[in-house]
Amino acid sequence: MQNKTKKGFTLVEIMIVVVIIGLLAAMAIPAFQKVRQTSQEKTVVNNLRQLASGADQYFLEAGLSSVTSAILVGSGSTFYVKQFKPVAKETYPTTVNNTDTSLEIGNASLGMVRTISIQF
Repeated sequence: MQNKTKKGFTLVEIMIVVVIIGLLAAMAIPAFQKVRQTSQEKTVVNNLRQLASGADQYFLEAGLSSVTSAILVGSGSTFYVKQFKPVAKETYPTTVNNTDTSLEIGNASLGMVRTISIQF
């Protein structure tokens, strides 16, 4: 009679692998979410800085004291800031005045509101 040896993994070995994968995922997912949120926040602040810079250029060229974001951000022949897409469902200021000392951007419902100081 031939002695047949069975090859394969036992149930215990498979369960140990599943537990290890679960632990690794439990550690990796929150870290990934934190990195993603930080990246979105930096993008939002950068967009706000571009909006403030475009407003400053508009004030110098037009000699006016107030501008809407529709004039600053556009796709026509005259625009001061390239159109940017919201990355975290944030809202941008609709009007910028040359007397503003800060601009606020964000989405309070998502817990992400950022303010930058500006000086025109």
